[in-house]
Amino acid sequence: MDEMTKVRELRADAPVPDRARLAPGRTRLVEAALAGERRRALWQRREFVIIGVVAAVTAVAVTVSLLLGGGTGRKVEPAASPTAAPSLRLKGVSAAEFLRRAADVLDTEPDAAVPTAKQWIYTKSMQEPLNEQAKNATGPMKVLLGPRESWLRYDGTAMADLGLDTSGKHRKLSVTKMHLENGGEGDDRSPREMYRVLAALPADGEQTLKALRETNAIADAKGESQARNDYGEISVLLTADVMPPKGLASLYRALATLPGGDLTDHLVETASGRRVIALGYGREDNPKTGRTMWDQWLIDPQTYRIVGMRMVEGDKVVGGNSIITKAVVDEAGDRG
Repeated sequence: MDEMTKVRELRADAPVPDRARLAPGRTRLVEAALAGERRRALWQRREFVIIGVVAAVTAVAVTVSLLLGGGTGRKVEPAASPTAAPSLRLKGVSAAEFLRRAADVLDTEPDAAVPTAKQWIYTKSMQEPLNEQAKNATGPMKVLLGPRESWLRYDGTAMADLGLDTSGKHRKLSVTKMHLENGGEGDDRSPREMYRVLAALPADGEQTLKALRETNAIADAKGESQARNDYGEISVLLTADVMPPKGLASLYRALATLPGGDLTDHLVETASGRRVIALGYGREDNPKTGRTMWDQWLIDPQTYRIVGMRMVEGDKVVGGNSIITKAVVDEAGDRG
């Protein structure tokens, strides 16, 4: 059997991936979240640099000091959690109540060492939903349909990805130079910039919303409610590669103030085999089907960290990404 011909036939109707889709900071996760909606000017204001963020947050009396350190092979996301924490209760719990509880837990965590500029964020993930062909795939099919591995330098100057070499039989590491910081490549930002934004957020949910509105990192969509625009700001930050626990707690408290959240009352299983909490937020109705599209944030039941996001239409998962593991490493190609 000509495996490469079969691979080409399988992928013939797939869209050609652009740089934003391949960037590990957002990859297929944000691609799925933005599917079907108009392109918004993410992080478009060139003046939205770290100095600007700190200045805006200072107006709400927040001061943050960052110590740059780092280590080798340090995990920044846990391995898959097979069971939930003993105290976890989902039935009868509202989305807001869950988010406030998760924020309180995250507030007790100490800050981990911040990666150095030259370190890389390694991510291993699975596309949602799980392609049935991927289960028994071999050779080139396994590379295309199985877990995806990628690397992004903390300072946003390069990304790396594993693909097939010219023979179509072996995996090859490909490194691409970039310049994500200070709007160097349009609407993306480096993990370092995202981290510093998160680290500078106030602890209070309402004050966090105020800080995000003042910086206006994402241009407000005309005709949308304030709550929808607030959700847009928060959702981008929830995809950050490295998150200080208190920064994530701030986002959770801000999200808890918004309407429209829906907490699934049982754990769900992702394509990566992880059993997780599913927290949904409605986006818009699909004009073709009339069904509401939902962002479903996947949250580890032991750590309350984001471990993926997928888009759901009705009761069907139609796209997204779930994380198997993340780690801070010293070189592209390292797995920690």
